[in-house]
Amino acid sequence: MPGRSRHRGSPRQRPRPRRVRSPRPVLGNDPFLRGAAPRAAPALPAELAPAPSPEAEGGSGRGALDGPAVELREVVDRLLPGLRAGLAGLEGGIAGLVRLVRNPAPQGTHDAHGLDPDLAERLAPLAELLYVRWWRASVRDAANVPSAGPAIVFANHAGVIPWDALVLRHALGRDHPAHRALRPLLDERECSLPAIGRLALRLGAVRSSPQAAEALLAEGQVVGVFPEGSAGARKPWRERYRLQRFGRGFLKLALRTGAPLVPCAIVGSEEASPALSRAGWLADHLGLSLLGAGAGLRFGPAALVPLPSRWSLRFGPPIPLDDPAAAAGDPAALAALTERAHAILRSMLAQDLAARRSVYR
Repeated sequence: MPGRSRHRGSPRQRPRPRRVRSPRPVLGNDPFLRGAAPRAAPALPAELAPAPSPEAEGGSGRGALDGPAVELREVVDRLLPGLRAGLAGLEGGIAGLVRLVRNPAPQGTHDAHGLDPDLAERLAPLAELLYVRWWRASVRDAANVPSAGPAIVFANHAGVIPWDALVLRHALGRDHPAHRALRPLLDERECSLPAIGRLALRLGAVRSSPQAAEALLAEGQVVGVFPEGSAGARKPWRERYRLQRFGRGFLKLALRTGAPLVPCAIVGSEEASPALSRAGWLADHLGLSLLGAGAGLRFGPAALVPLPSRWSLRFGPPIPLDDPAAAAGDPAALAALTERAHAILRSMLAQDLAARRSVYR
């Protein structure tokens, strides 16, 4: 009819629902993004315990984990007094340790691979302080590494600074029933890092080569390898704990020497280096994947300051190496064995990440 609206009687137009952005995929149950169950803080001596904050006394209504920055600040506030007290008690203090590190070892005092026993002994209290008080590392199933004879431990790798190599060495020397001395193999890139590479060699690391590895195993020592190589250390922040492709050198070494091959899953190493020292940290934080290509957006020297992430190291049972085709050098058999080792370590990491309740607490 004239004058009647064409839309009379039609339902009122409803507002469009807001588009909800789907959450970005995360690593298993990454506590950074999903939240985490509260973890009881380790008891500290009364003189080292920080004073309670007003929020702690009156309640702030915050969740168990409001974000990595809040968690990290709380942990640093709690642990820093104890770390300062421990550093003050070291022989010669920080100045003495700096002089010891900077001064070259006298000729004839280091072994064929560069280990300086005097430096390692003098720095042992500092390594113990970081291991126990700062990183609060826990070790499980270390007895899977044989108590005597040669063995190869392979683990995931992370970070610009090879903290994981030194922690792995310290863990076996401290927490293994037989206190095994592990020699981690580092590639040329890590051994050539200014100051850090030379220090790592003086503390027990070895330049990676088949000759060096076979010599150590012939002496009945435990060798630590990182099959991801430099790719594991350089992977972007958003890809932490995602195993890179394995090389086959460590398997050929085990097949040639008959040394047991023991996997080790290390959790906590990825977060020990500040995010801004890794490529892709800003892209991950802002959700802008285009920034991930900007290598200049990372600040590598920040990795020199280790963060107090909570570490765990778990050793799996030795992997059987009874494939005659692989022992004979068949490429297909070697590829299948490499994938098997990769899958075992990948599964161990997934289990331990799922069990982790917090990154820093």
